[in-house]
Amino acid sequence: MSASPVLPDRPRRKRPLGWIIAAAVVVLAIIVAVVVVAVRGGGSDQAGAAVSGSDRKAQTVTIGVADKALPYWKTYTALAKERLNVTVKLTNFADYSLPNPALKDGQVDINQFQHIQYLANYNVTAKDDLQPIGSTAVYPLPLYATKYDKTSAIPEGAKVAIPNDAINEARALLVLQSAKLIELQDGGSAFSTTDDITSHKVDVQPLDASQTANALQQGSVAAAVVNNNFATAAGLPASSKVFTDDPSSSSAAPYVNVFAVRNEDKDNATYLDLAKLFQDSAVQKDFTKDYPDAVARDEKASALQDELATVERDAKAAAE
Repeated sequence: MSASPVLPDRPRRKRPLGWIIAAAVVVLAIIVAVVVVAVRGGGSDQAGAAVSGSDRKAQTVTIGVADKALPYWKTYTALAKERLNVTVKLTNFADYSLPNPALKDGQVDINQFQHIQYLANYNVTAKDDLQPIGSTAVYPLPLYATKYDKTSAIPEGAKVAIPNDAINEARALLVLQSAKLIELQDGGSAFSTTDDITSHKVDVQPLDASQTANALQQGSVAAAVVNNNFATAAGLPASSKVFTDDPSSSSAAPYVNVFAVRNEDKDNATYLDLAKLFQDSAVQKDFTKDYPDAVARDEKASALQDELATVERDAKAAAE
């Protein structure tokens, strides 16, 4: 290969063209390396930002609840917006019979108010297939009395209010049996009704769950089994509890409260994220303040769905 041409007036200072090309290649390689490092460094920041709420697609999700006014929901909705870029709209229901039909009809996307056994009973009776996708807690079901400090002090023949919906009624009857105020046929079950009472010290009065606290406060009953959210709303003090069941026992599995969705939405990633968000420490801290007696539960969706299937089979058997 012949040498590159040389300019006649500066023969010693000009390098061969091949050397010039080689030097340019080296410089270009250095520039590319610098750019790659810079891009990779910037890419790391972008990856971190990609998981933040601001980089997720904005969505609005409606959740049906029974305790919208409690502070823990404010913490929850703020985190949903910050971390998931989801605007959560809460729809409050004062009547337990309403949130599941509202979910079925698409008025809400998720609901969070019920335990597995209540959901199983609804699915069986309504021929629906709503599914749990996340857990919250097991709530004890307390018996309240404002004039008596123990169950043995409740007079014979006194009226005692219990929730009249099928599942809470059965659980309330088991509470009264444990408190030695009634006896149930064959020891009772999760599907007992007032027809199963075989002996009683008190007169059991089934009422709408939202009215049991009012009945106690107005003096129309001597004691009442009151669900936690209604007790909180009514301002019933913890000192008025004279008996409660054990929410930490293995038999409490059907009473784990859940986030529920329509069957076709049980794998919806956003809904699953919202259910999981309930376990965040900030939410749990405020939730514990609102419900100090609740026993938190963090269960997988698959485990909750298996438990639901089991309870549904029991409910169908009880109905036969």
